[in-house]
Amino acid sequence: MNDQEHNLIQAARNGDQAAFGELVQQYQKRVFALAVRMCPTPELAEEAAQEAFLAAWQGLPFFRGDSAFATWLYRLTSNACVDLLRKENRHQGPSLDDETVSAEVPDPAPTPEKAVEQQELRRQIEAGLQTLSPEHREVLILREIQQLSYDEIADVLSLDLGTVKSRINRGRRQLREFLLKQGNFLSSAASNKTERGL
Repeated sequence: MNDQEHNLIQAARNGDQAAFGELVQQYQKRVFALAVRMCPTPELAEEAAQEAFLAAWQGLPFFRGDSAFATWLYRLTSNACVDLLRKENRHQGPSLDDETVSAEVPDPAPTPEKAVEQQELRRQIEAGLQTLSPEHREVLILREIQQLSYDEIADVLSLDLGTVKSRINRGRRQLREFLLKQGNFLSSAASNKTERGL
């Protein structure tokens, strides 16, 4: 945590709404990116992100800084998504047509053929994520997309480190099996990609 963020958090804890607004601006894209992968629609993801920031505002007086602010915020986001999914009784992945979801996997100057391959790979991975249980999808998103460490994921989800590793390994294996079953020309490359990160 840098000094500027620390000062913003302290000010927000004391009721400074402008300081909290700056924190929201800094984290809103990352929070929404996490929510949109855990929720079935962008609208539900937006609601989850709003709930997470509301919980953060209400919980700031109790935030002691034992974990990073980002880790704490990811935990609130994950909880908000799970709560909304329970209410909706829908455990599906994000829409494959959602622009935010398909806007990952950067490439500075892909050839048309490479762009098509990347687009297909993204669609296959997103479809594969939808087939996973919420628990396995959640840990894979936090690890491979949000780039959290195993320890951070354990902290975010309040799980034992061994459980986190087990769920990630099982989730990767299930995703790899899904990609191989698709039988497309990207399956082997995609399965390798899941080992390095989505």
